[in-house]
Amino acid sequence: MVTCPKWTTKDLIGHLSMVLSYTVATITGHRPENTTAAADWADALGRWDGSRLAAREALNRPANQPIRSPFPAGGETITVGDWTRRLAHEFAIHRLDAESALPTPVGTRFAPEFAEDGIDELLAFLGPRSWPQTEREGVVEVRAGDRSWTIVLRAGERPAPGDGTPDVTLIGSADEVYRALWGRPHAAETTGDTPLLAPLAAP
Repeated sequence: MVTCPKWTTKDLIGHLSMVLSYTVATITGHRPENTTAAADWADALGRWDGSRLAAREALNRPANQPIRSPFPAGGETITVGDWTRRLAHEFAIHRLDAESALPTPVGTRFAPEFAEDGIDELLAFLGPRSWPQTEREGVVEVRAGDRSWTIVLRAGERPAPGDGTPDVTLIGSADEVYRALWGRPHAAETTGDTPLLAPLAAP
C-alpha cells in the first residue's frame, strides 16, 4: 500500500480485525482474540467477519455506558460512544490506506465536519491519553477551517491541550490537516519549528 509501504492489504485486514477484537474486549471485559497474524487470506477474512459482527453487537449498547479505559494515561471516564467515535476515525484513515492499493486510487475526501471531528478526537481525546512523554518544549497550534487547537509540550510530560503563543502552526483545510496529523499524504502547511509536531504523531 502506498500510504503504508510496510503493509500488504492482508496486513491491514489483520490489523483492523485486531482493533475490532480489542474493541469487544474493552467493552465486555473479555480477553481479546485475533492477536496473532492470520495464516492466509481465508483465515484473515474469516477473522474479519467474526470480529466485525462481534464489535457491532458490543457497540449496540447505550452510548453513555462507561467502559474500561484502554489508555496508558488517565483522564475522564471512557464510554461506548467515545469508542464508537474512535473506530470511525480509525477506519476512515485506514480506508485511505486500502484505497492507495488500488490500481487507480479513488481520491476520497472527507467532509469538513467529519475531518474536524477527527482532528479533535486525536488532539483532545486520543493523543492526551496515549502520547508518550516528550523531552521537547513548545506550543503547537493546529488550524483547520474556523477551528483551532493548541497543544503544549513540556519536558517530561505528555503533550496536552493548553494555551500559549505558538512556536509552530499546522494549517489547511480540515481534510488536509486530518491527513497530516495521521501521517498520510496531504497538502497542509507548516510554519515555525516543524520538529515540535513530531510528539503529536498519531499512535
